[in-house]
Amino acid sequence: MSTEIGTSPGDPELDARQAVVAPEHDEERQVEWKTEQHVYEPHRVGLPPLGPYVRELWRRREFAFELSRTTLRAQHFETAFGKLWLVLNPMLLAFVYFVLVDILRHGHRPHGYFAHLVAGIFLYYFFSGAVRESVKSVVGGGRLVLNTAFPRTLLPLSTVITAFWRFIPTFLIYIPIHLISGLPVNLATLWIIPIVLTIAFIAAGLAMFVAALQVYFRDVKSFMPYVLRLWLYASPVLWYPNEVPNHWEWILKANPIGGPMAAWSVVLQKGHAAPPVDMLTGLAWAVGLFVAGALFFMSREREFAVRL
Repeated sequence: MSTEIGTSPGDPELDARQAVVAPEHDEERQVEWKTEQHVYEPHRVGLPPLGPYVRELWRRREFAFELSRTTLRAQHFETAFGKLWLVLNPMLLAFVYFVLVDILRHGHRPHGYFAHLVAGIFLYYFFSGAVRESVKSVVGGGRLVLNTAFPRTLLPLSTVITAFWRFIPTFLIYIPIHLISGLPVNLATLWIIPIVLTIAFIAAGLAMFVAALQVYFRDVKSFMPYVLRLWLYASPVLWYPNEVPNHWEWILKANPIGGPMAAWSVVLQKGHAAPPVDMLTGLAWAVGLFVAGALFFMSREREFAVRL
């Protein structure tokens, strides 16, 4: 028979203390079992109900815009120096490529080549920036994924929104270059709107794909800059689409942004409407990559909490 030190059996003070403590422990045990607990376990791959998911995605769309604004503020986008560096970086790259191409062509370059180069680099920076930043969107947002319930596709989609806001100042800088180069401005110039939208959907599809892939393979982030650099050389930015030899035309067709970038050059350089073949090719890539990227991301989304 055990007794508490300093007390004796039948001590009224001990009996009163036990009478008070025992119900408290019972209540704690009851609360512990009644409290909702979340246990994260590997989830079998599968799509959530698409209808409710899309409705919830649309209802929370402001979350993506606010996340984009937060990212831009962190990058000092609202400051003068932030906007200056945003434009200066691709402009310096355009100057370097211009000198390189001028040397390789021995000074024989087409009229308006510098404008073509600047416009192409600005549009490509929009695409590559969205894809590059999306790689770390899910892994970098680990706390949000673990503590907040929302459609996770908003994370990579917010990087596309961020890239678009960063693209607008660069295109405003391109306008005087376009006018000084004597390139045409007419109704066909409005084709730049569907071209940019096509690029945005291609970027969104790839953004969702690489964001999910990064959760499983953490080396994707390190590998992506090299892929994007090679992608630049395989796109009609340093060269005109009509300069491609016949045996290399497959590069434009196999390149998801090859058609839209070629249409971008035709619209800005010649003032013609975007070629239907280029636009249809780009639209097919945009729809295919967006749907495939979204389905792949959503099928893996419920497992992210375990992998982070």
